[in-house]
Amino acid sequence: MHRAELRAVSADAEFGIGAFRGQIGVTVGDWVLIESATGKIARVLDRTSVFERVRPGSASAVQALAANVNTLLIVTSCDREFNMNRLERYLALAHGARVRPVVVLTKADMCADSDRCLHAVHGTAAELHAVAVDARSEAARHALGVWIGAGDTIALLGSSGTGKSTLANTLLGRNIQATGQVRASDQRGRHTTTARSMRLLPGGGIVIDTPGMRQLALIDAGTGIEGAFGDIERLAQRCRFHDCGHRNEPGCAVKAAVLDGTLDQRRLDNYSKLLAEQRRHVESMADKRRRARELGKLYKRVQTDMKRRKEGG
Repeated sequence: MHRAELRAVSADAEFGIGAFRGQIGVTVGDWVLIESATGKIARVLDRTSVFERVRPGSASAVQALAANVNTLLIVTSCDREFNMNRLERYLALAHGARVRPVVVLTKADMCADSDRCLHAVHGTAAELHAVAVDARSEAARHALGVWIGAGDTIALLGSSGTGKSTLANTLLGRNIQATGQVRASDQRGRHTTTARSMRLLPGGGIVIDTPGMRQLALIDAGTGIEGAFGDIERLAQRCRFHDCGHRNEPGCAVKAAVLDGTLDQRRLDNYSKLLAEQRRHVESMADKRRRARELGKLYKRVQTDMKRRKEGG
């Protein structure tokens, strides 16, 4: 999926289907019907899932990242790039789309304490799947094979330099996606993947690779945040007040858990941050809808006024 062109994959071939700008409403992973005469998209089939974010540089515009995904592989490395706040954001994205998340910790062969990272990930939810791998190894393909069967679609999301494209090549069994190096100074990667792509896996599944994302502003992520922070949500049900803000309110079960060490303050802070971001987005969207209604009413008044003047001669 390039800015200049959309490409489609059928059972027999890969082919172009026109300019991206002329095909509004489609994203990588969509299943479409194509007109044989024109080669253009006639219809986008209903989606089973979709990942969306606030478009970078906008307060309310929506960007679809991938559709019809069964499993989201959240790719992060065991080096200095590892960041639990960012990981929880990706988990909220997955839960919001009702897609199974799997955390893939890459560069395990280069990190002496990959077990520490695995322990941190499992601390968010005991049932969360997480694996530590060398993205270049055959063992990585076997470790992830349980989630990649015929008809399954997986998507790789994560920051630049974490090994998403390397992992995609390993799963594909051949080097198709370009890969790059991270800077030694800060362990940050460059955007070697510049467009979202979809490839057929040898076993009949599909893998979607995406460019590294520096911004992931969540959209309507209420259910996603609840899913990613289920432990806090369960604690909140025991708070004295149903609208408890988990700060200094009396009878707050969440703050009590922080004080007795069963809940990490960092995790609570990130939970509160994502909820505040969600509220701002909802308010921004409500304001956008209000302005659209007011503009619609203005157009109607102008049209009515012009019609009256025309009828009046």
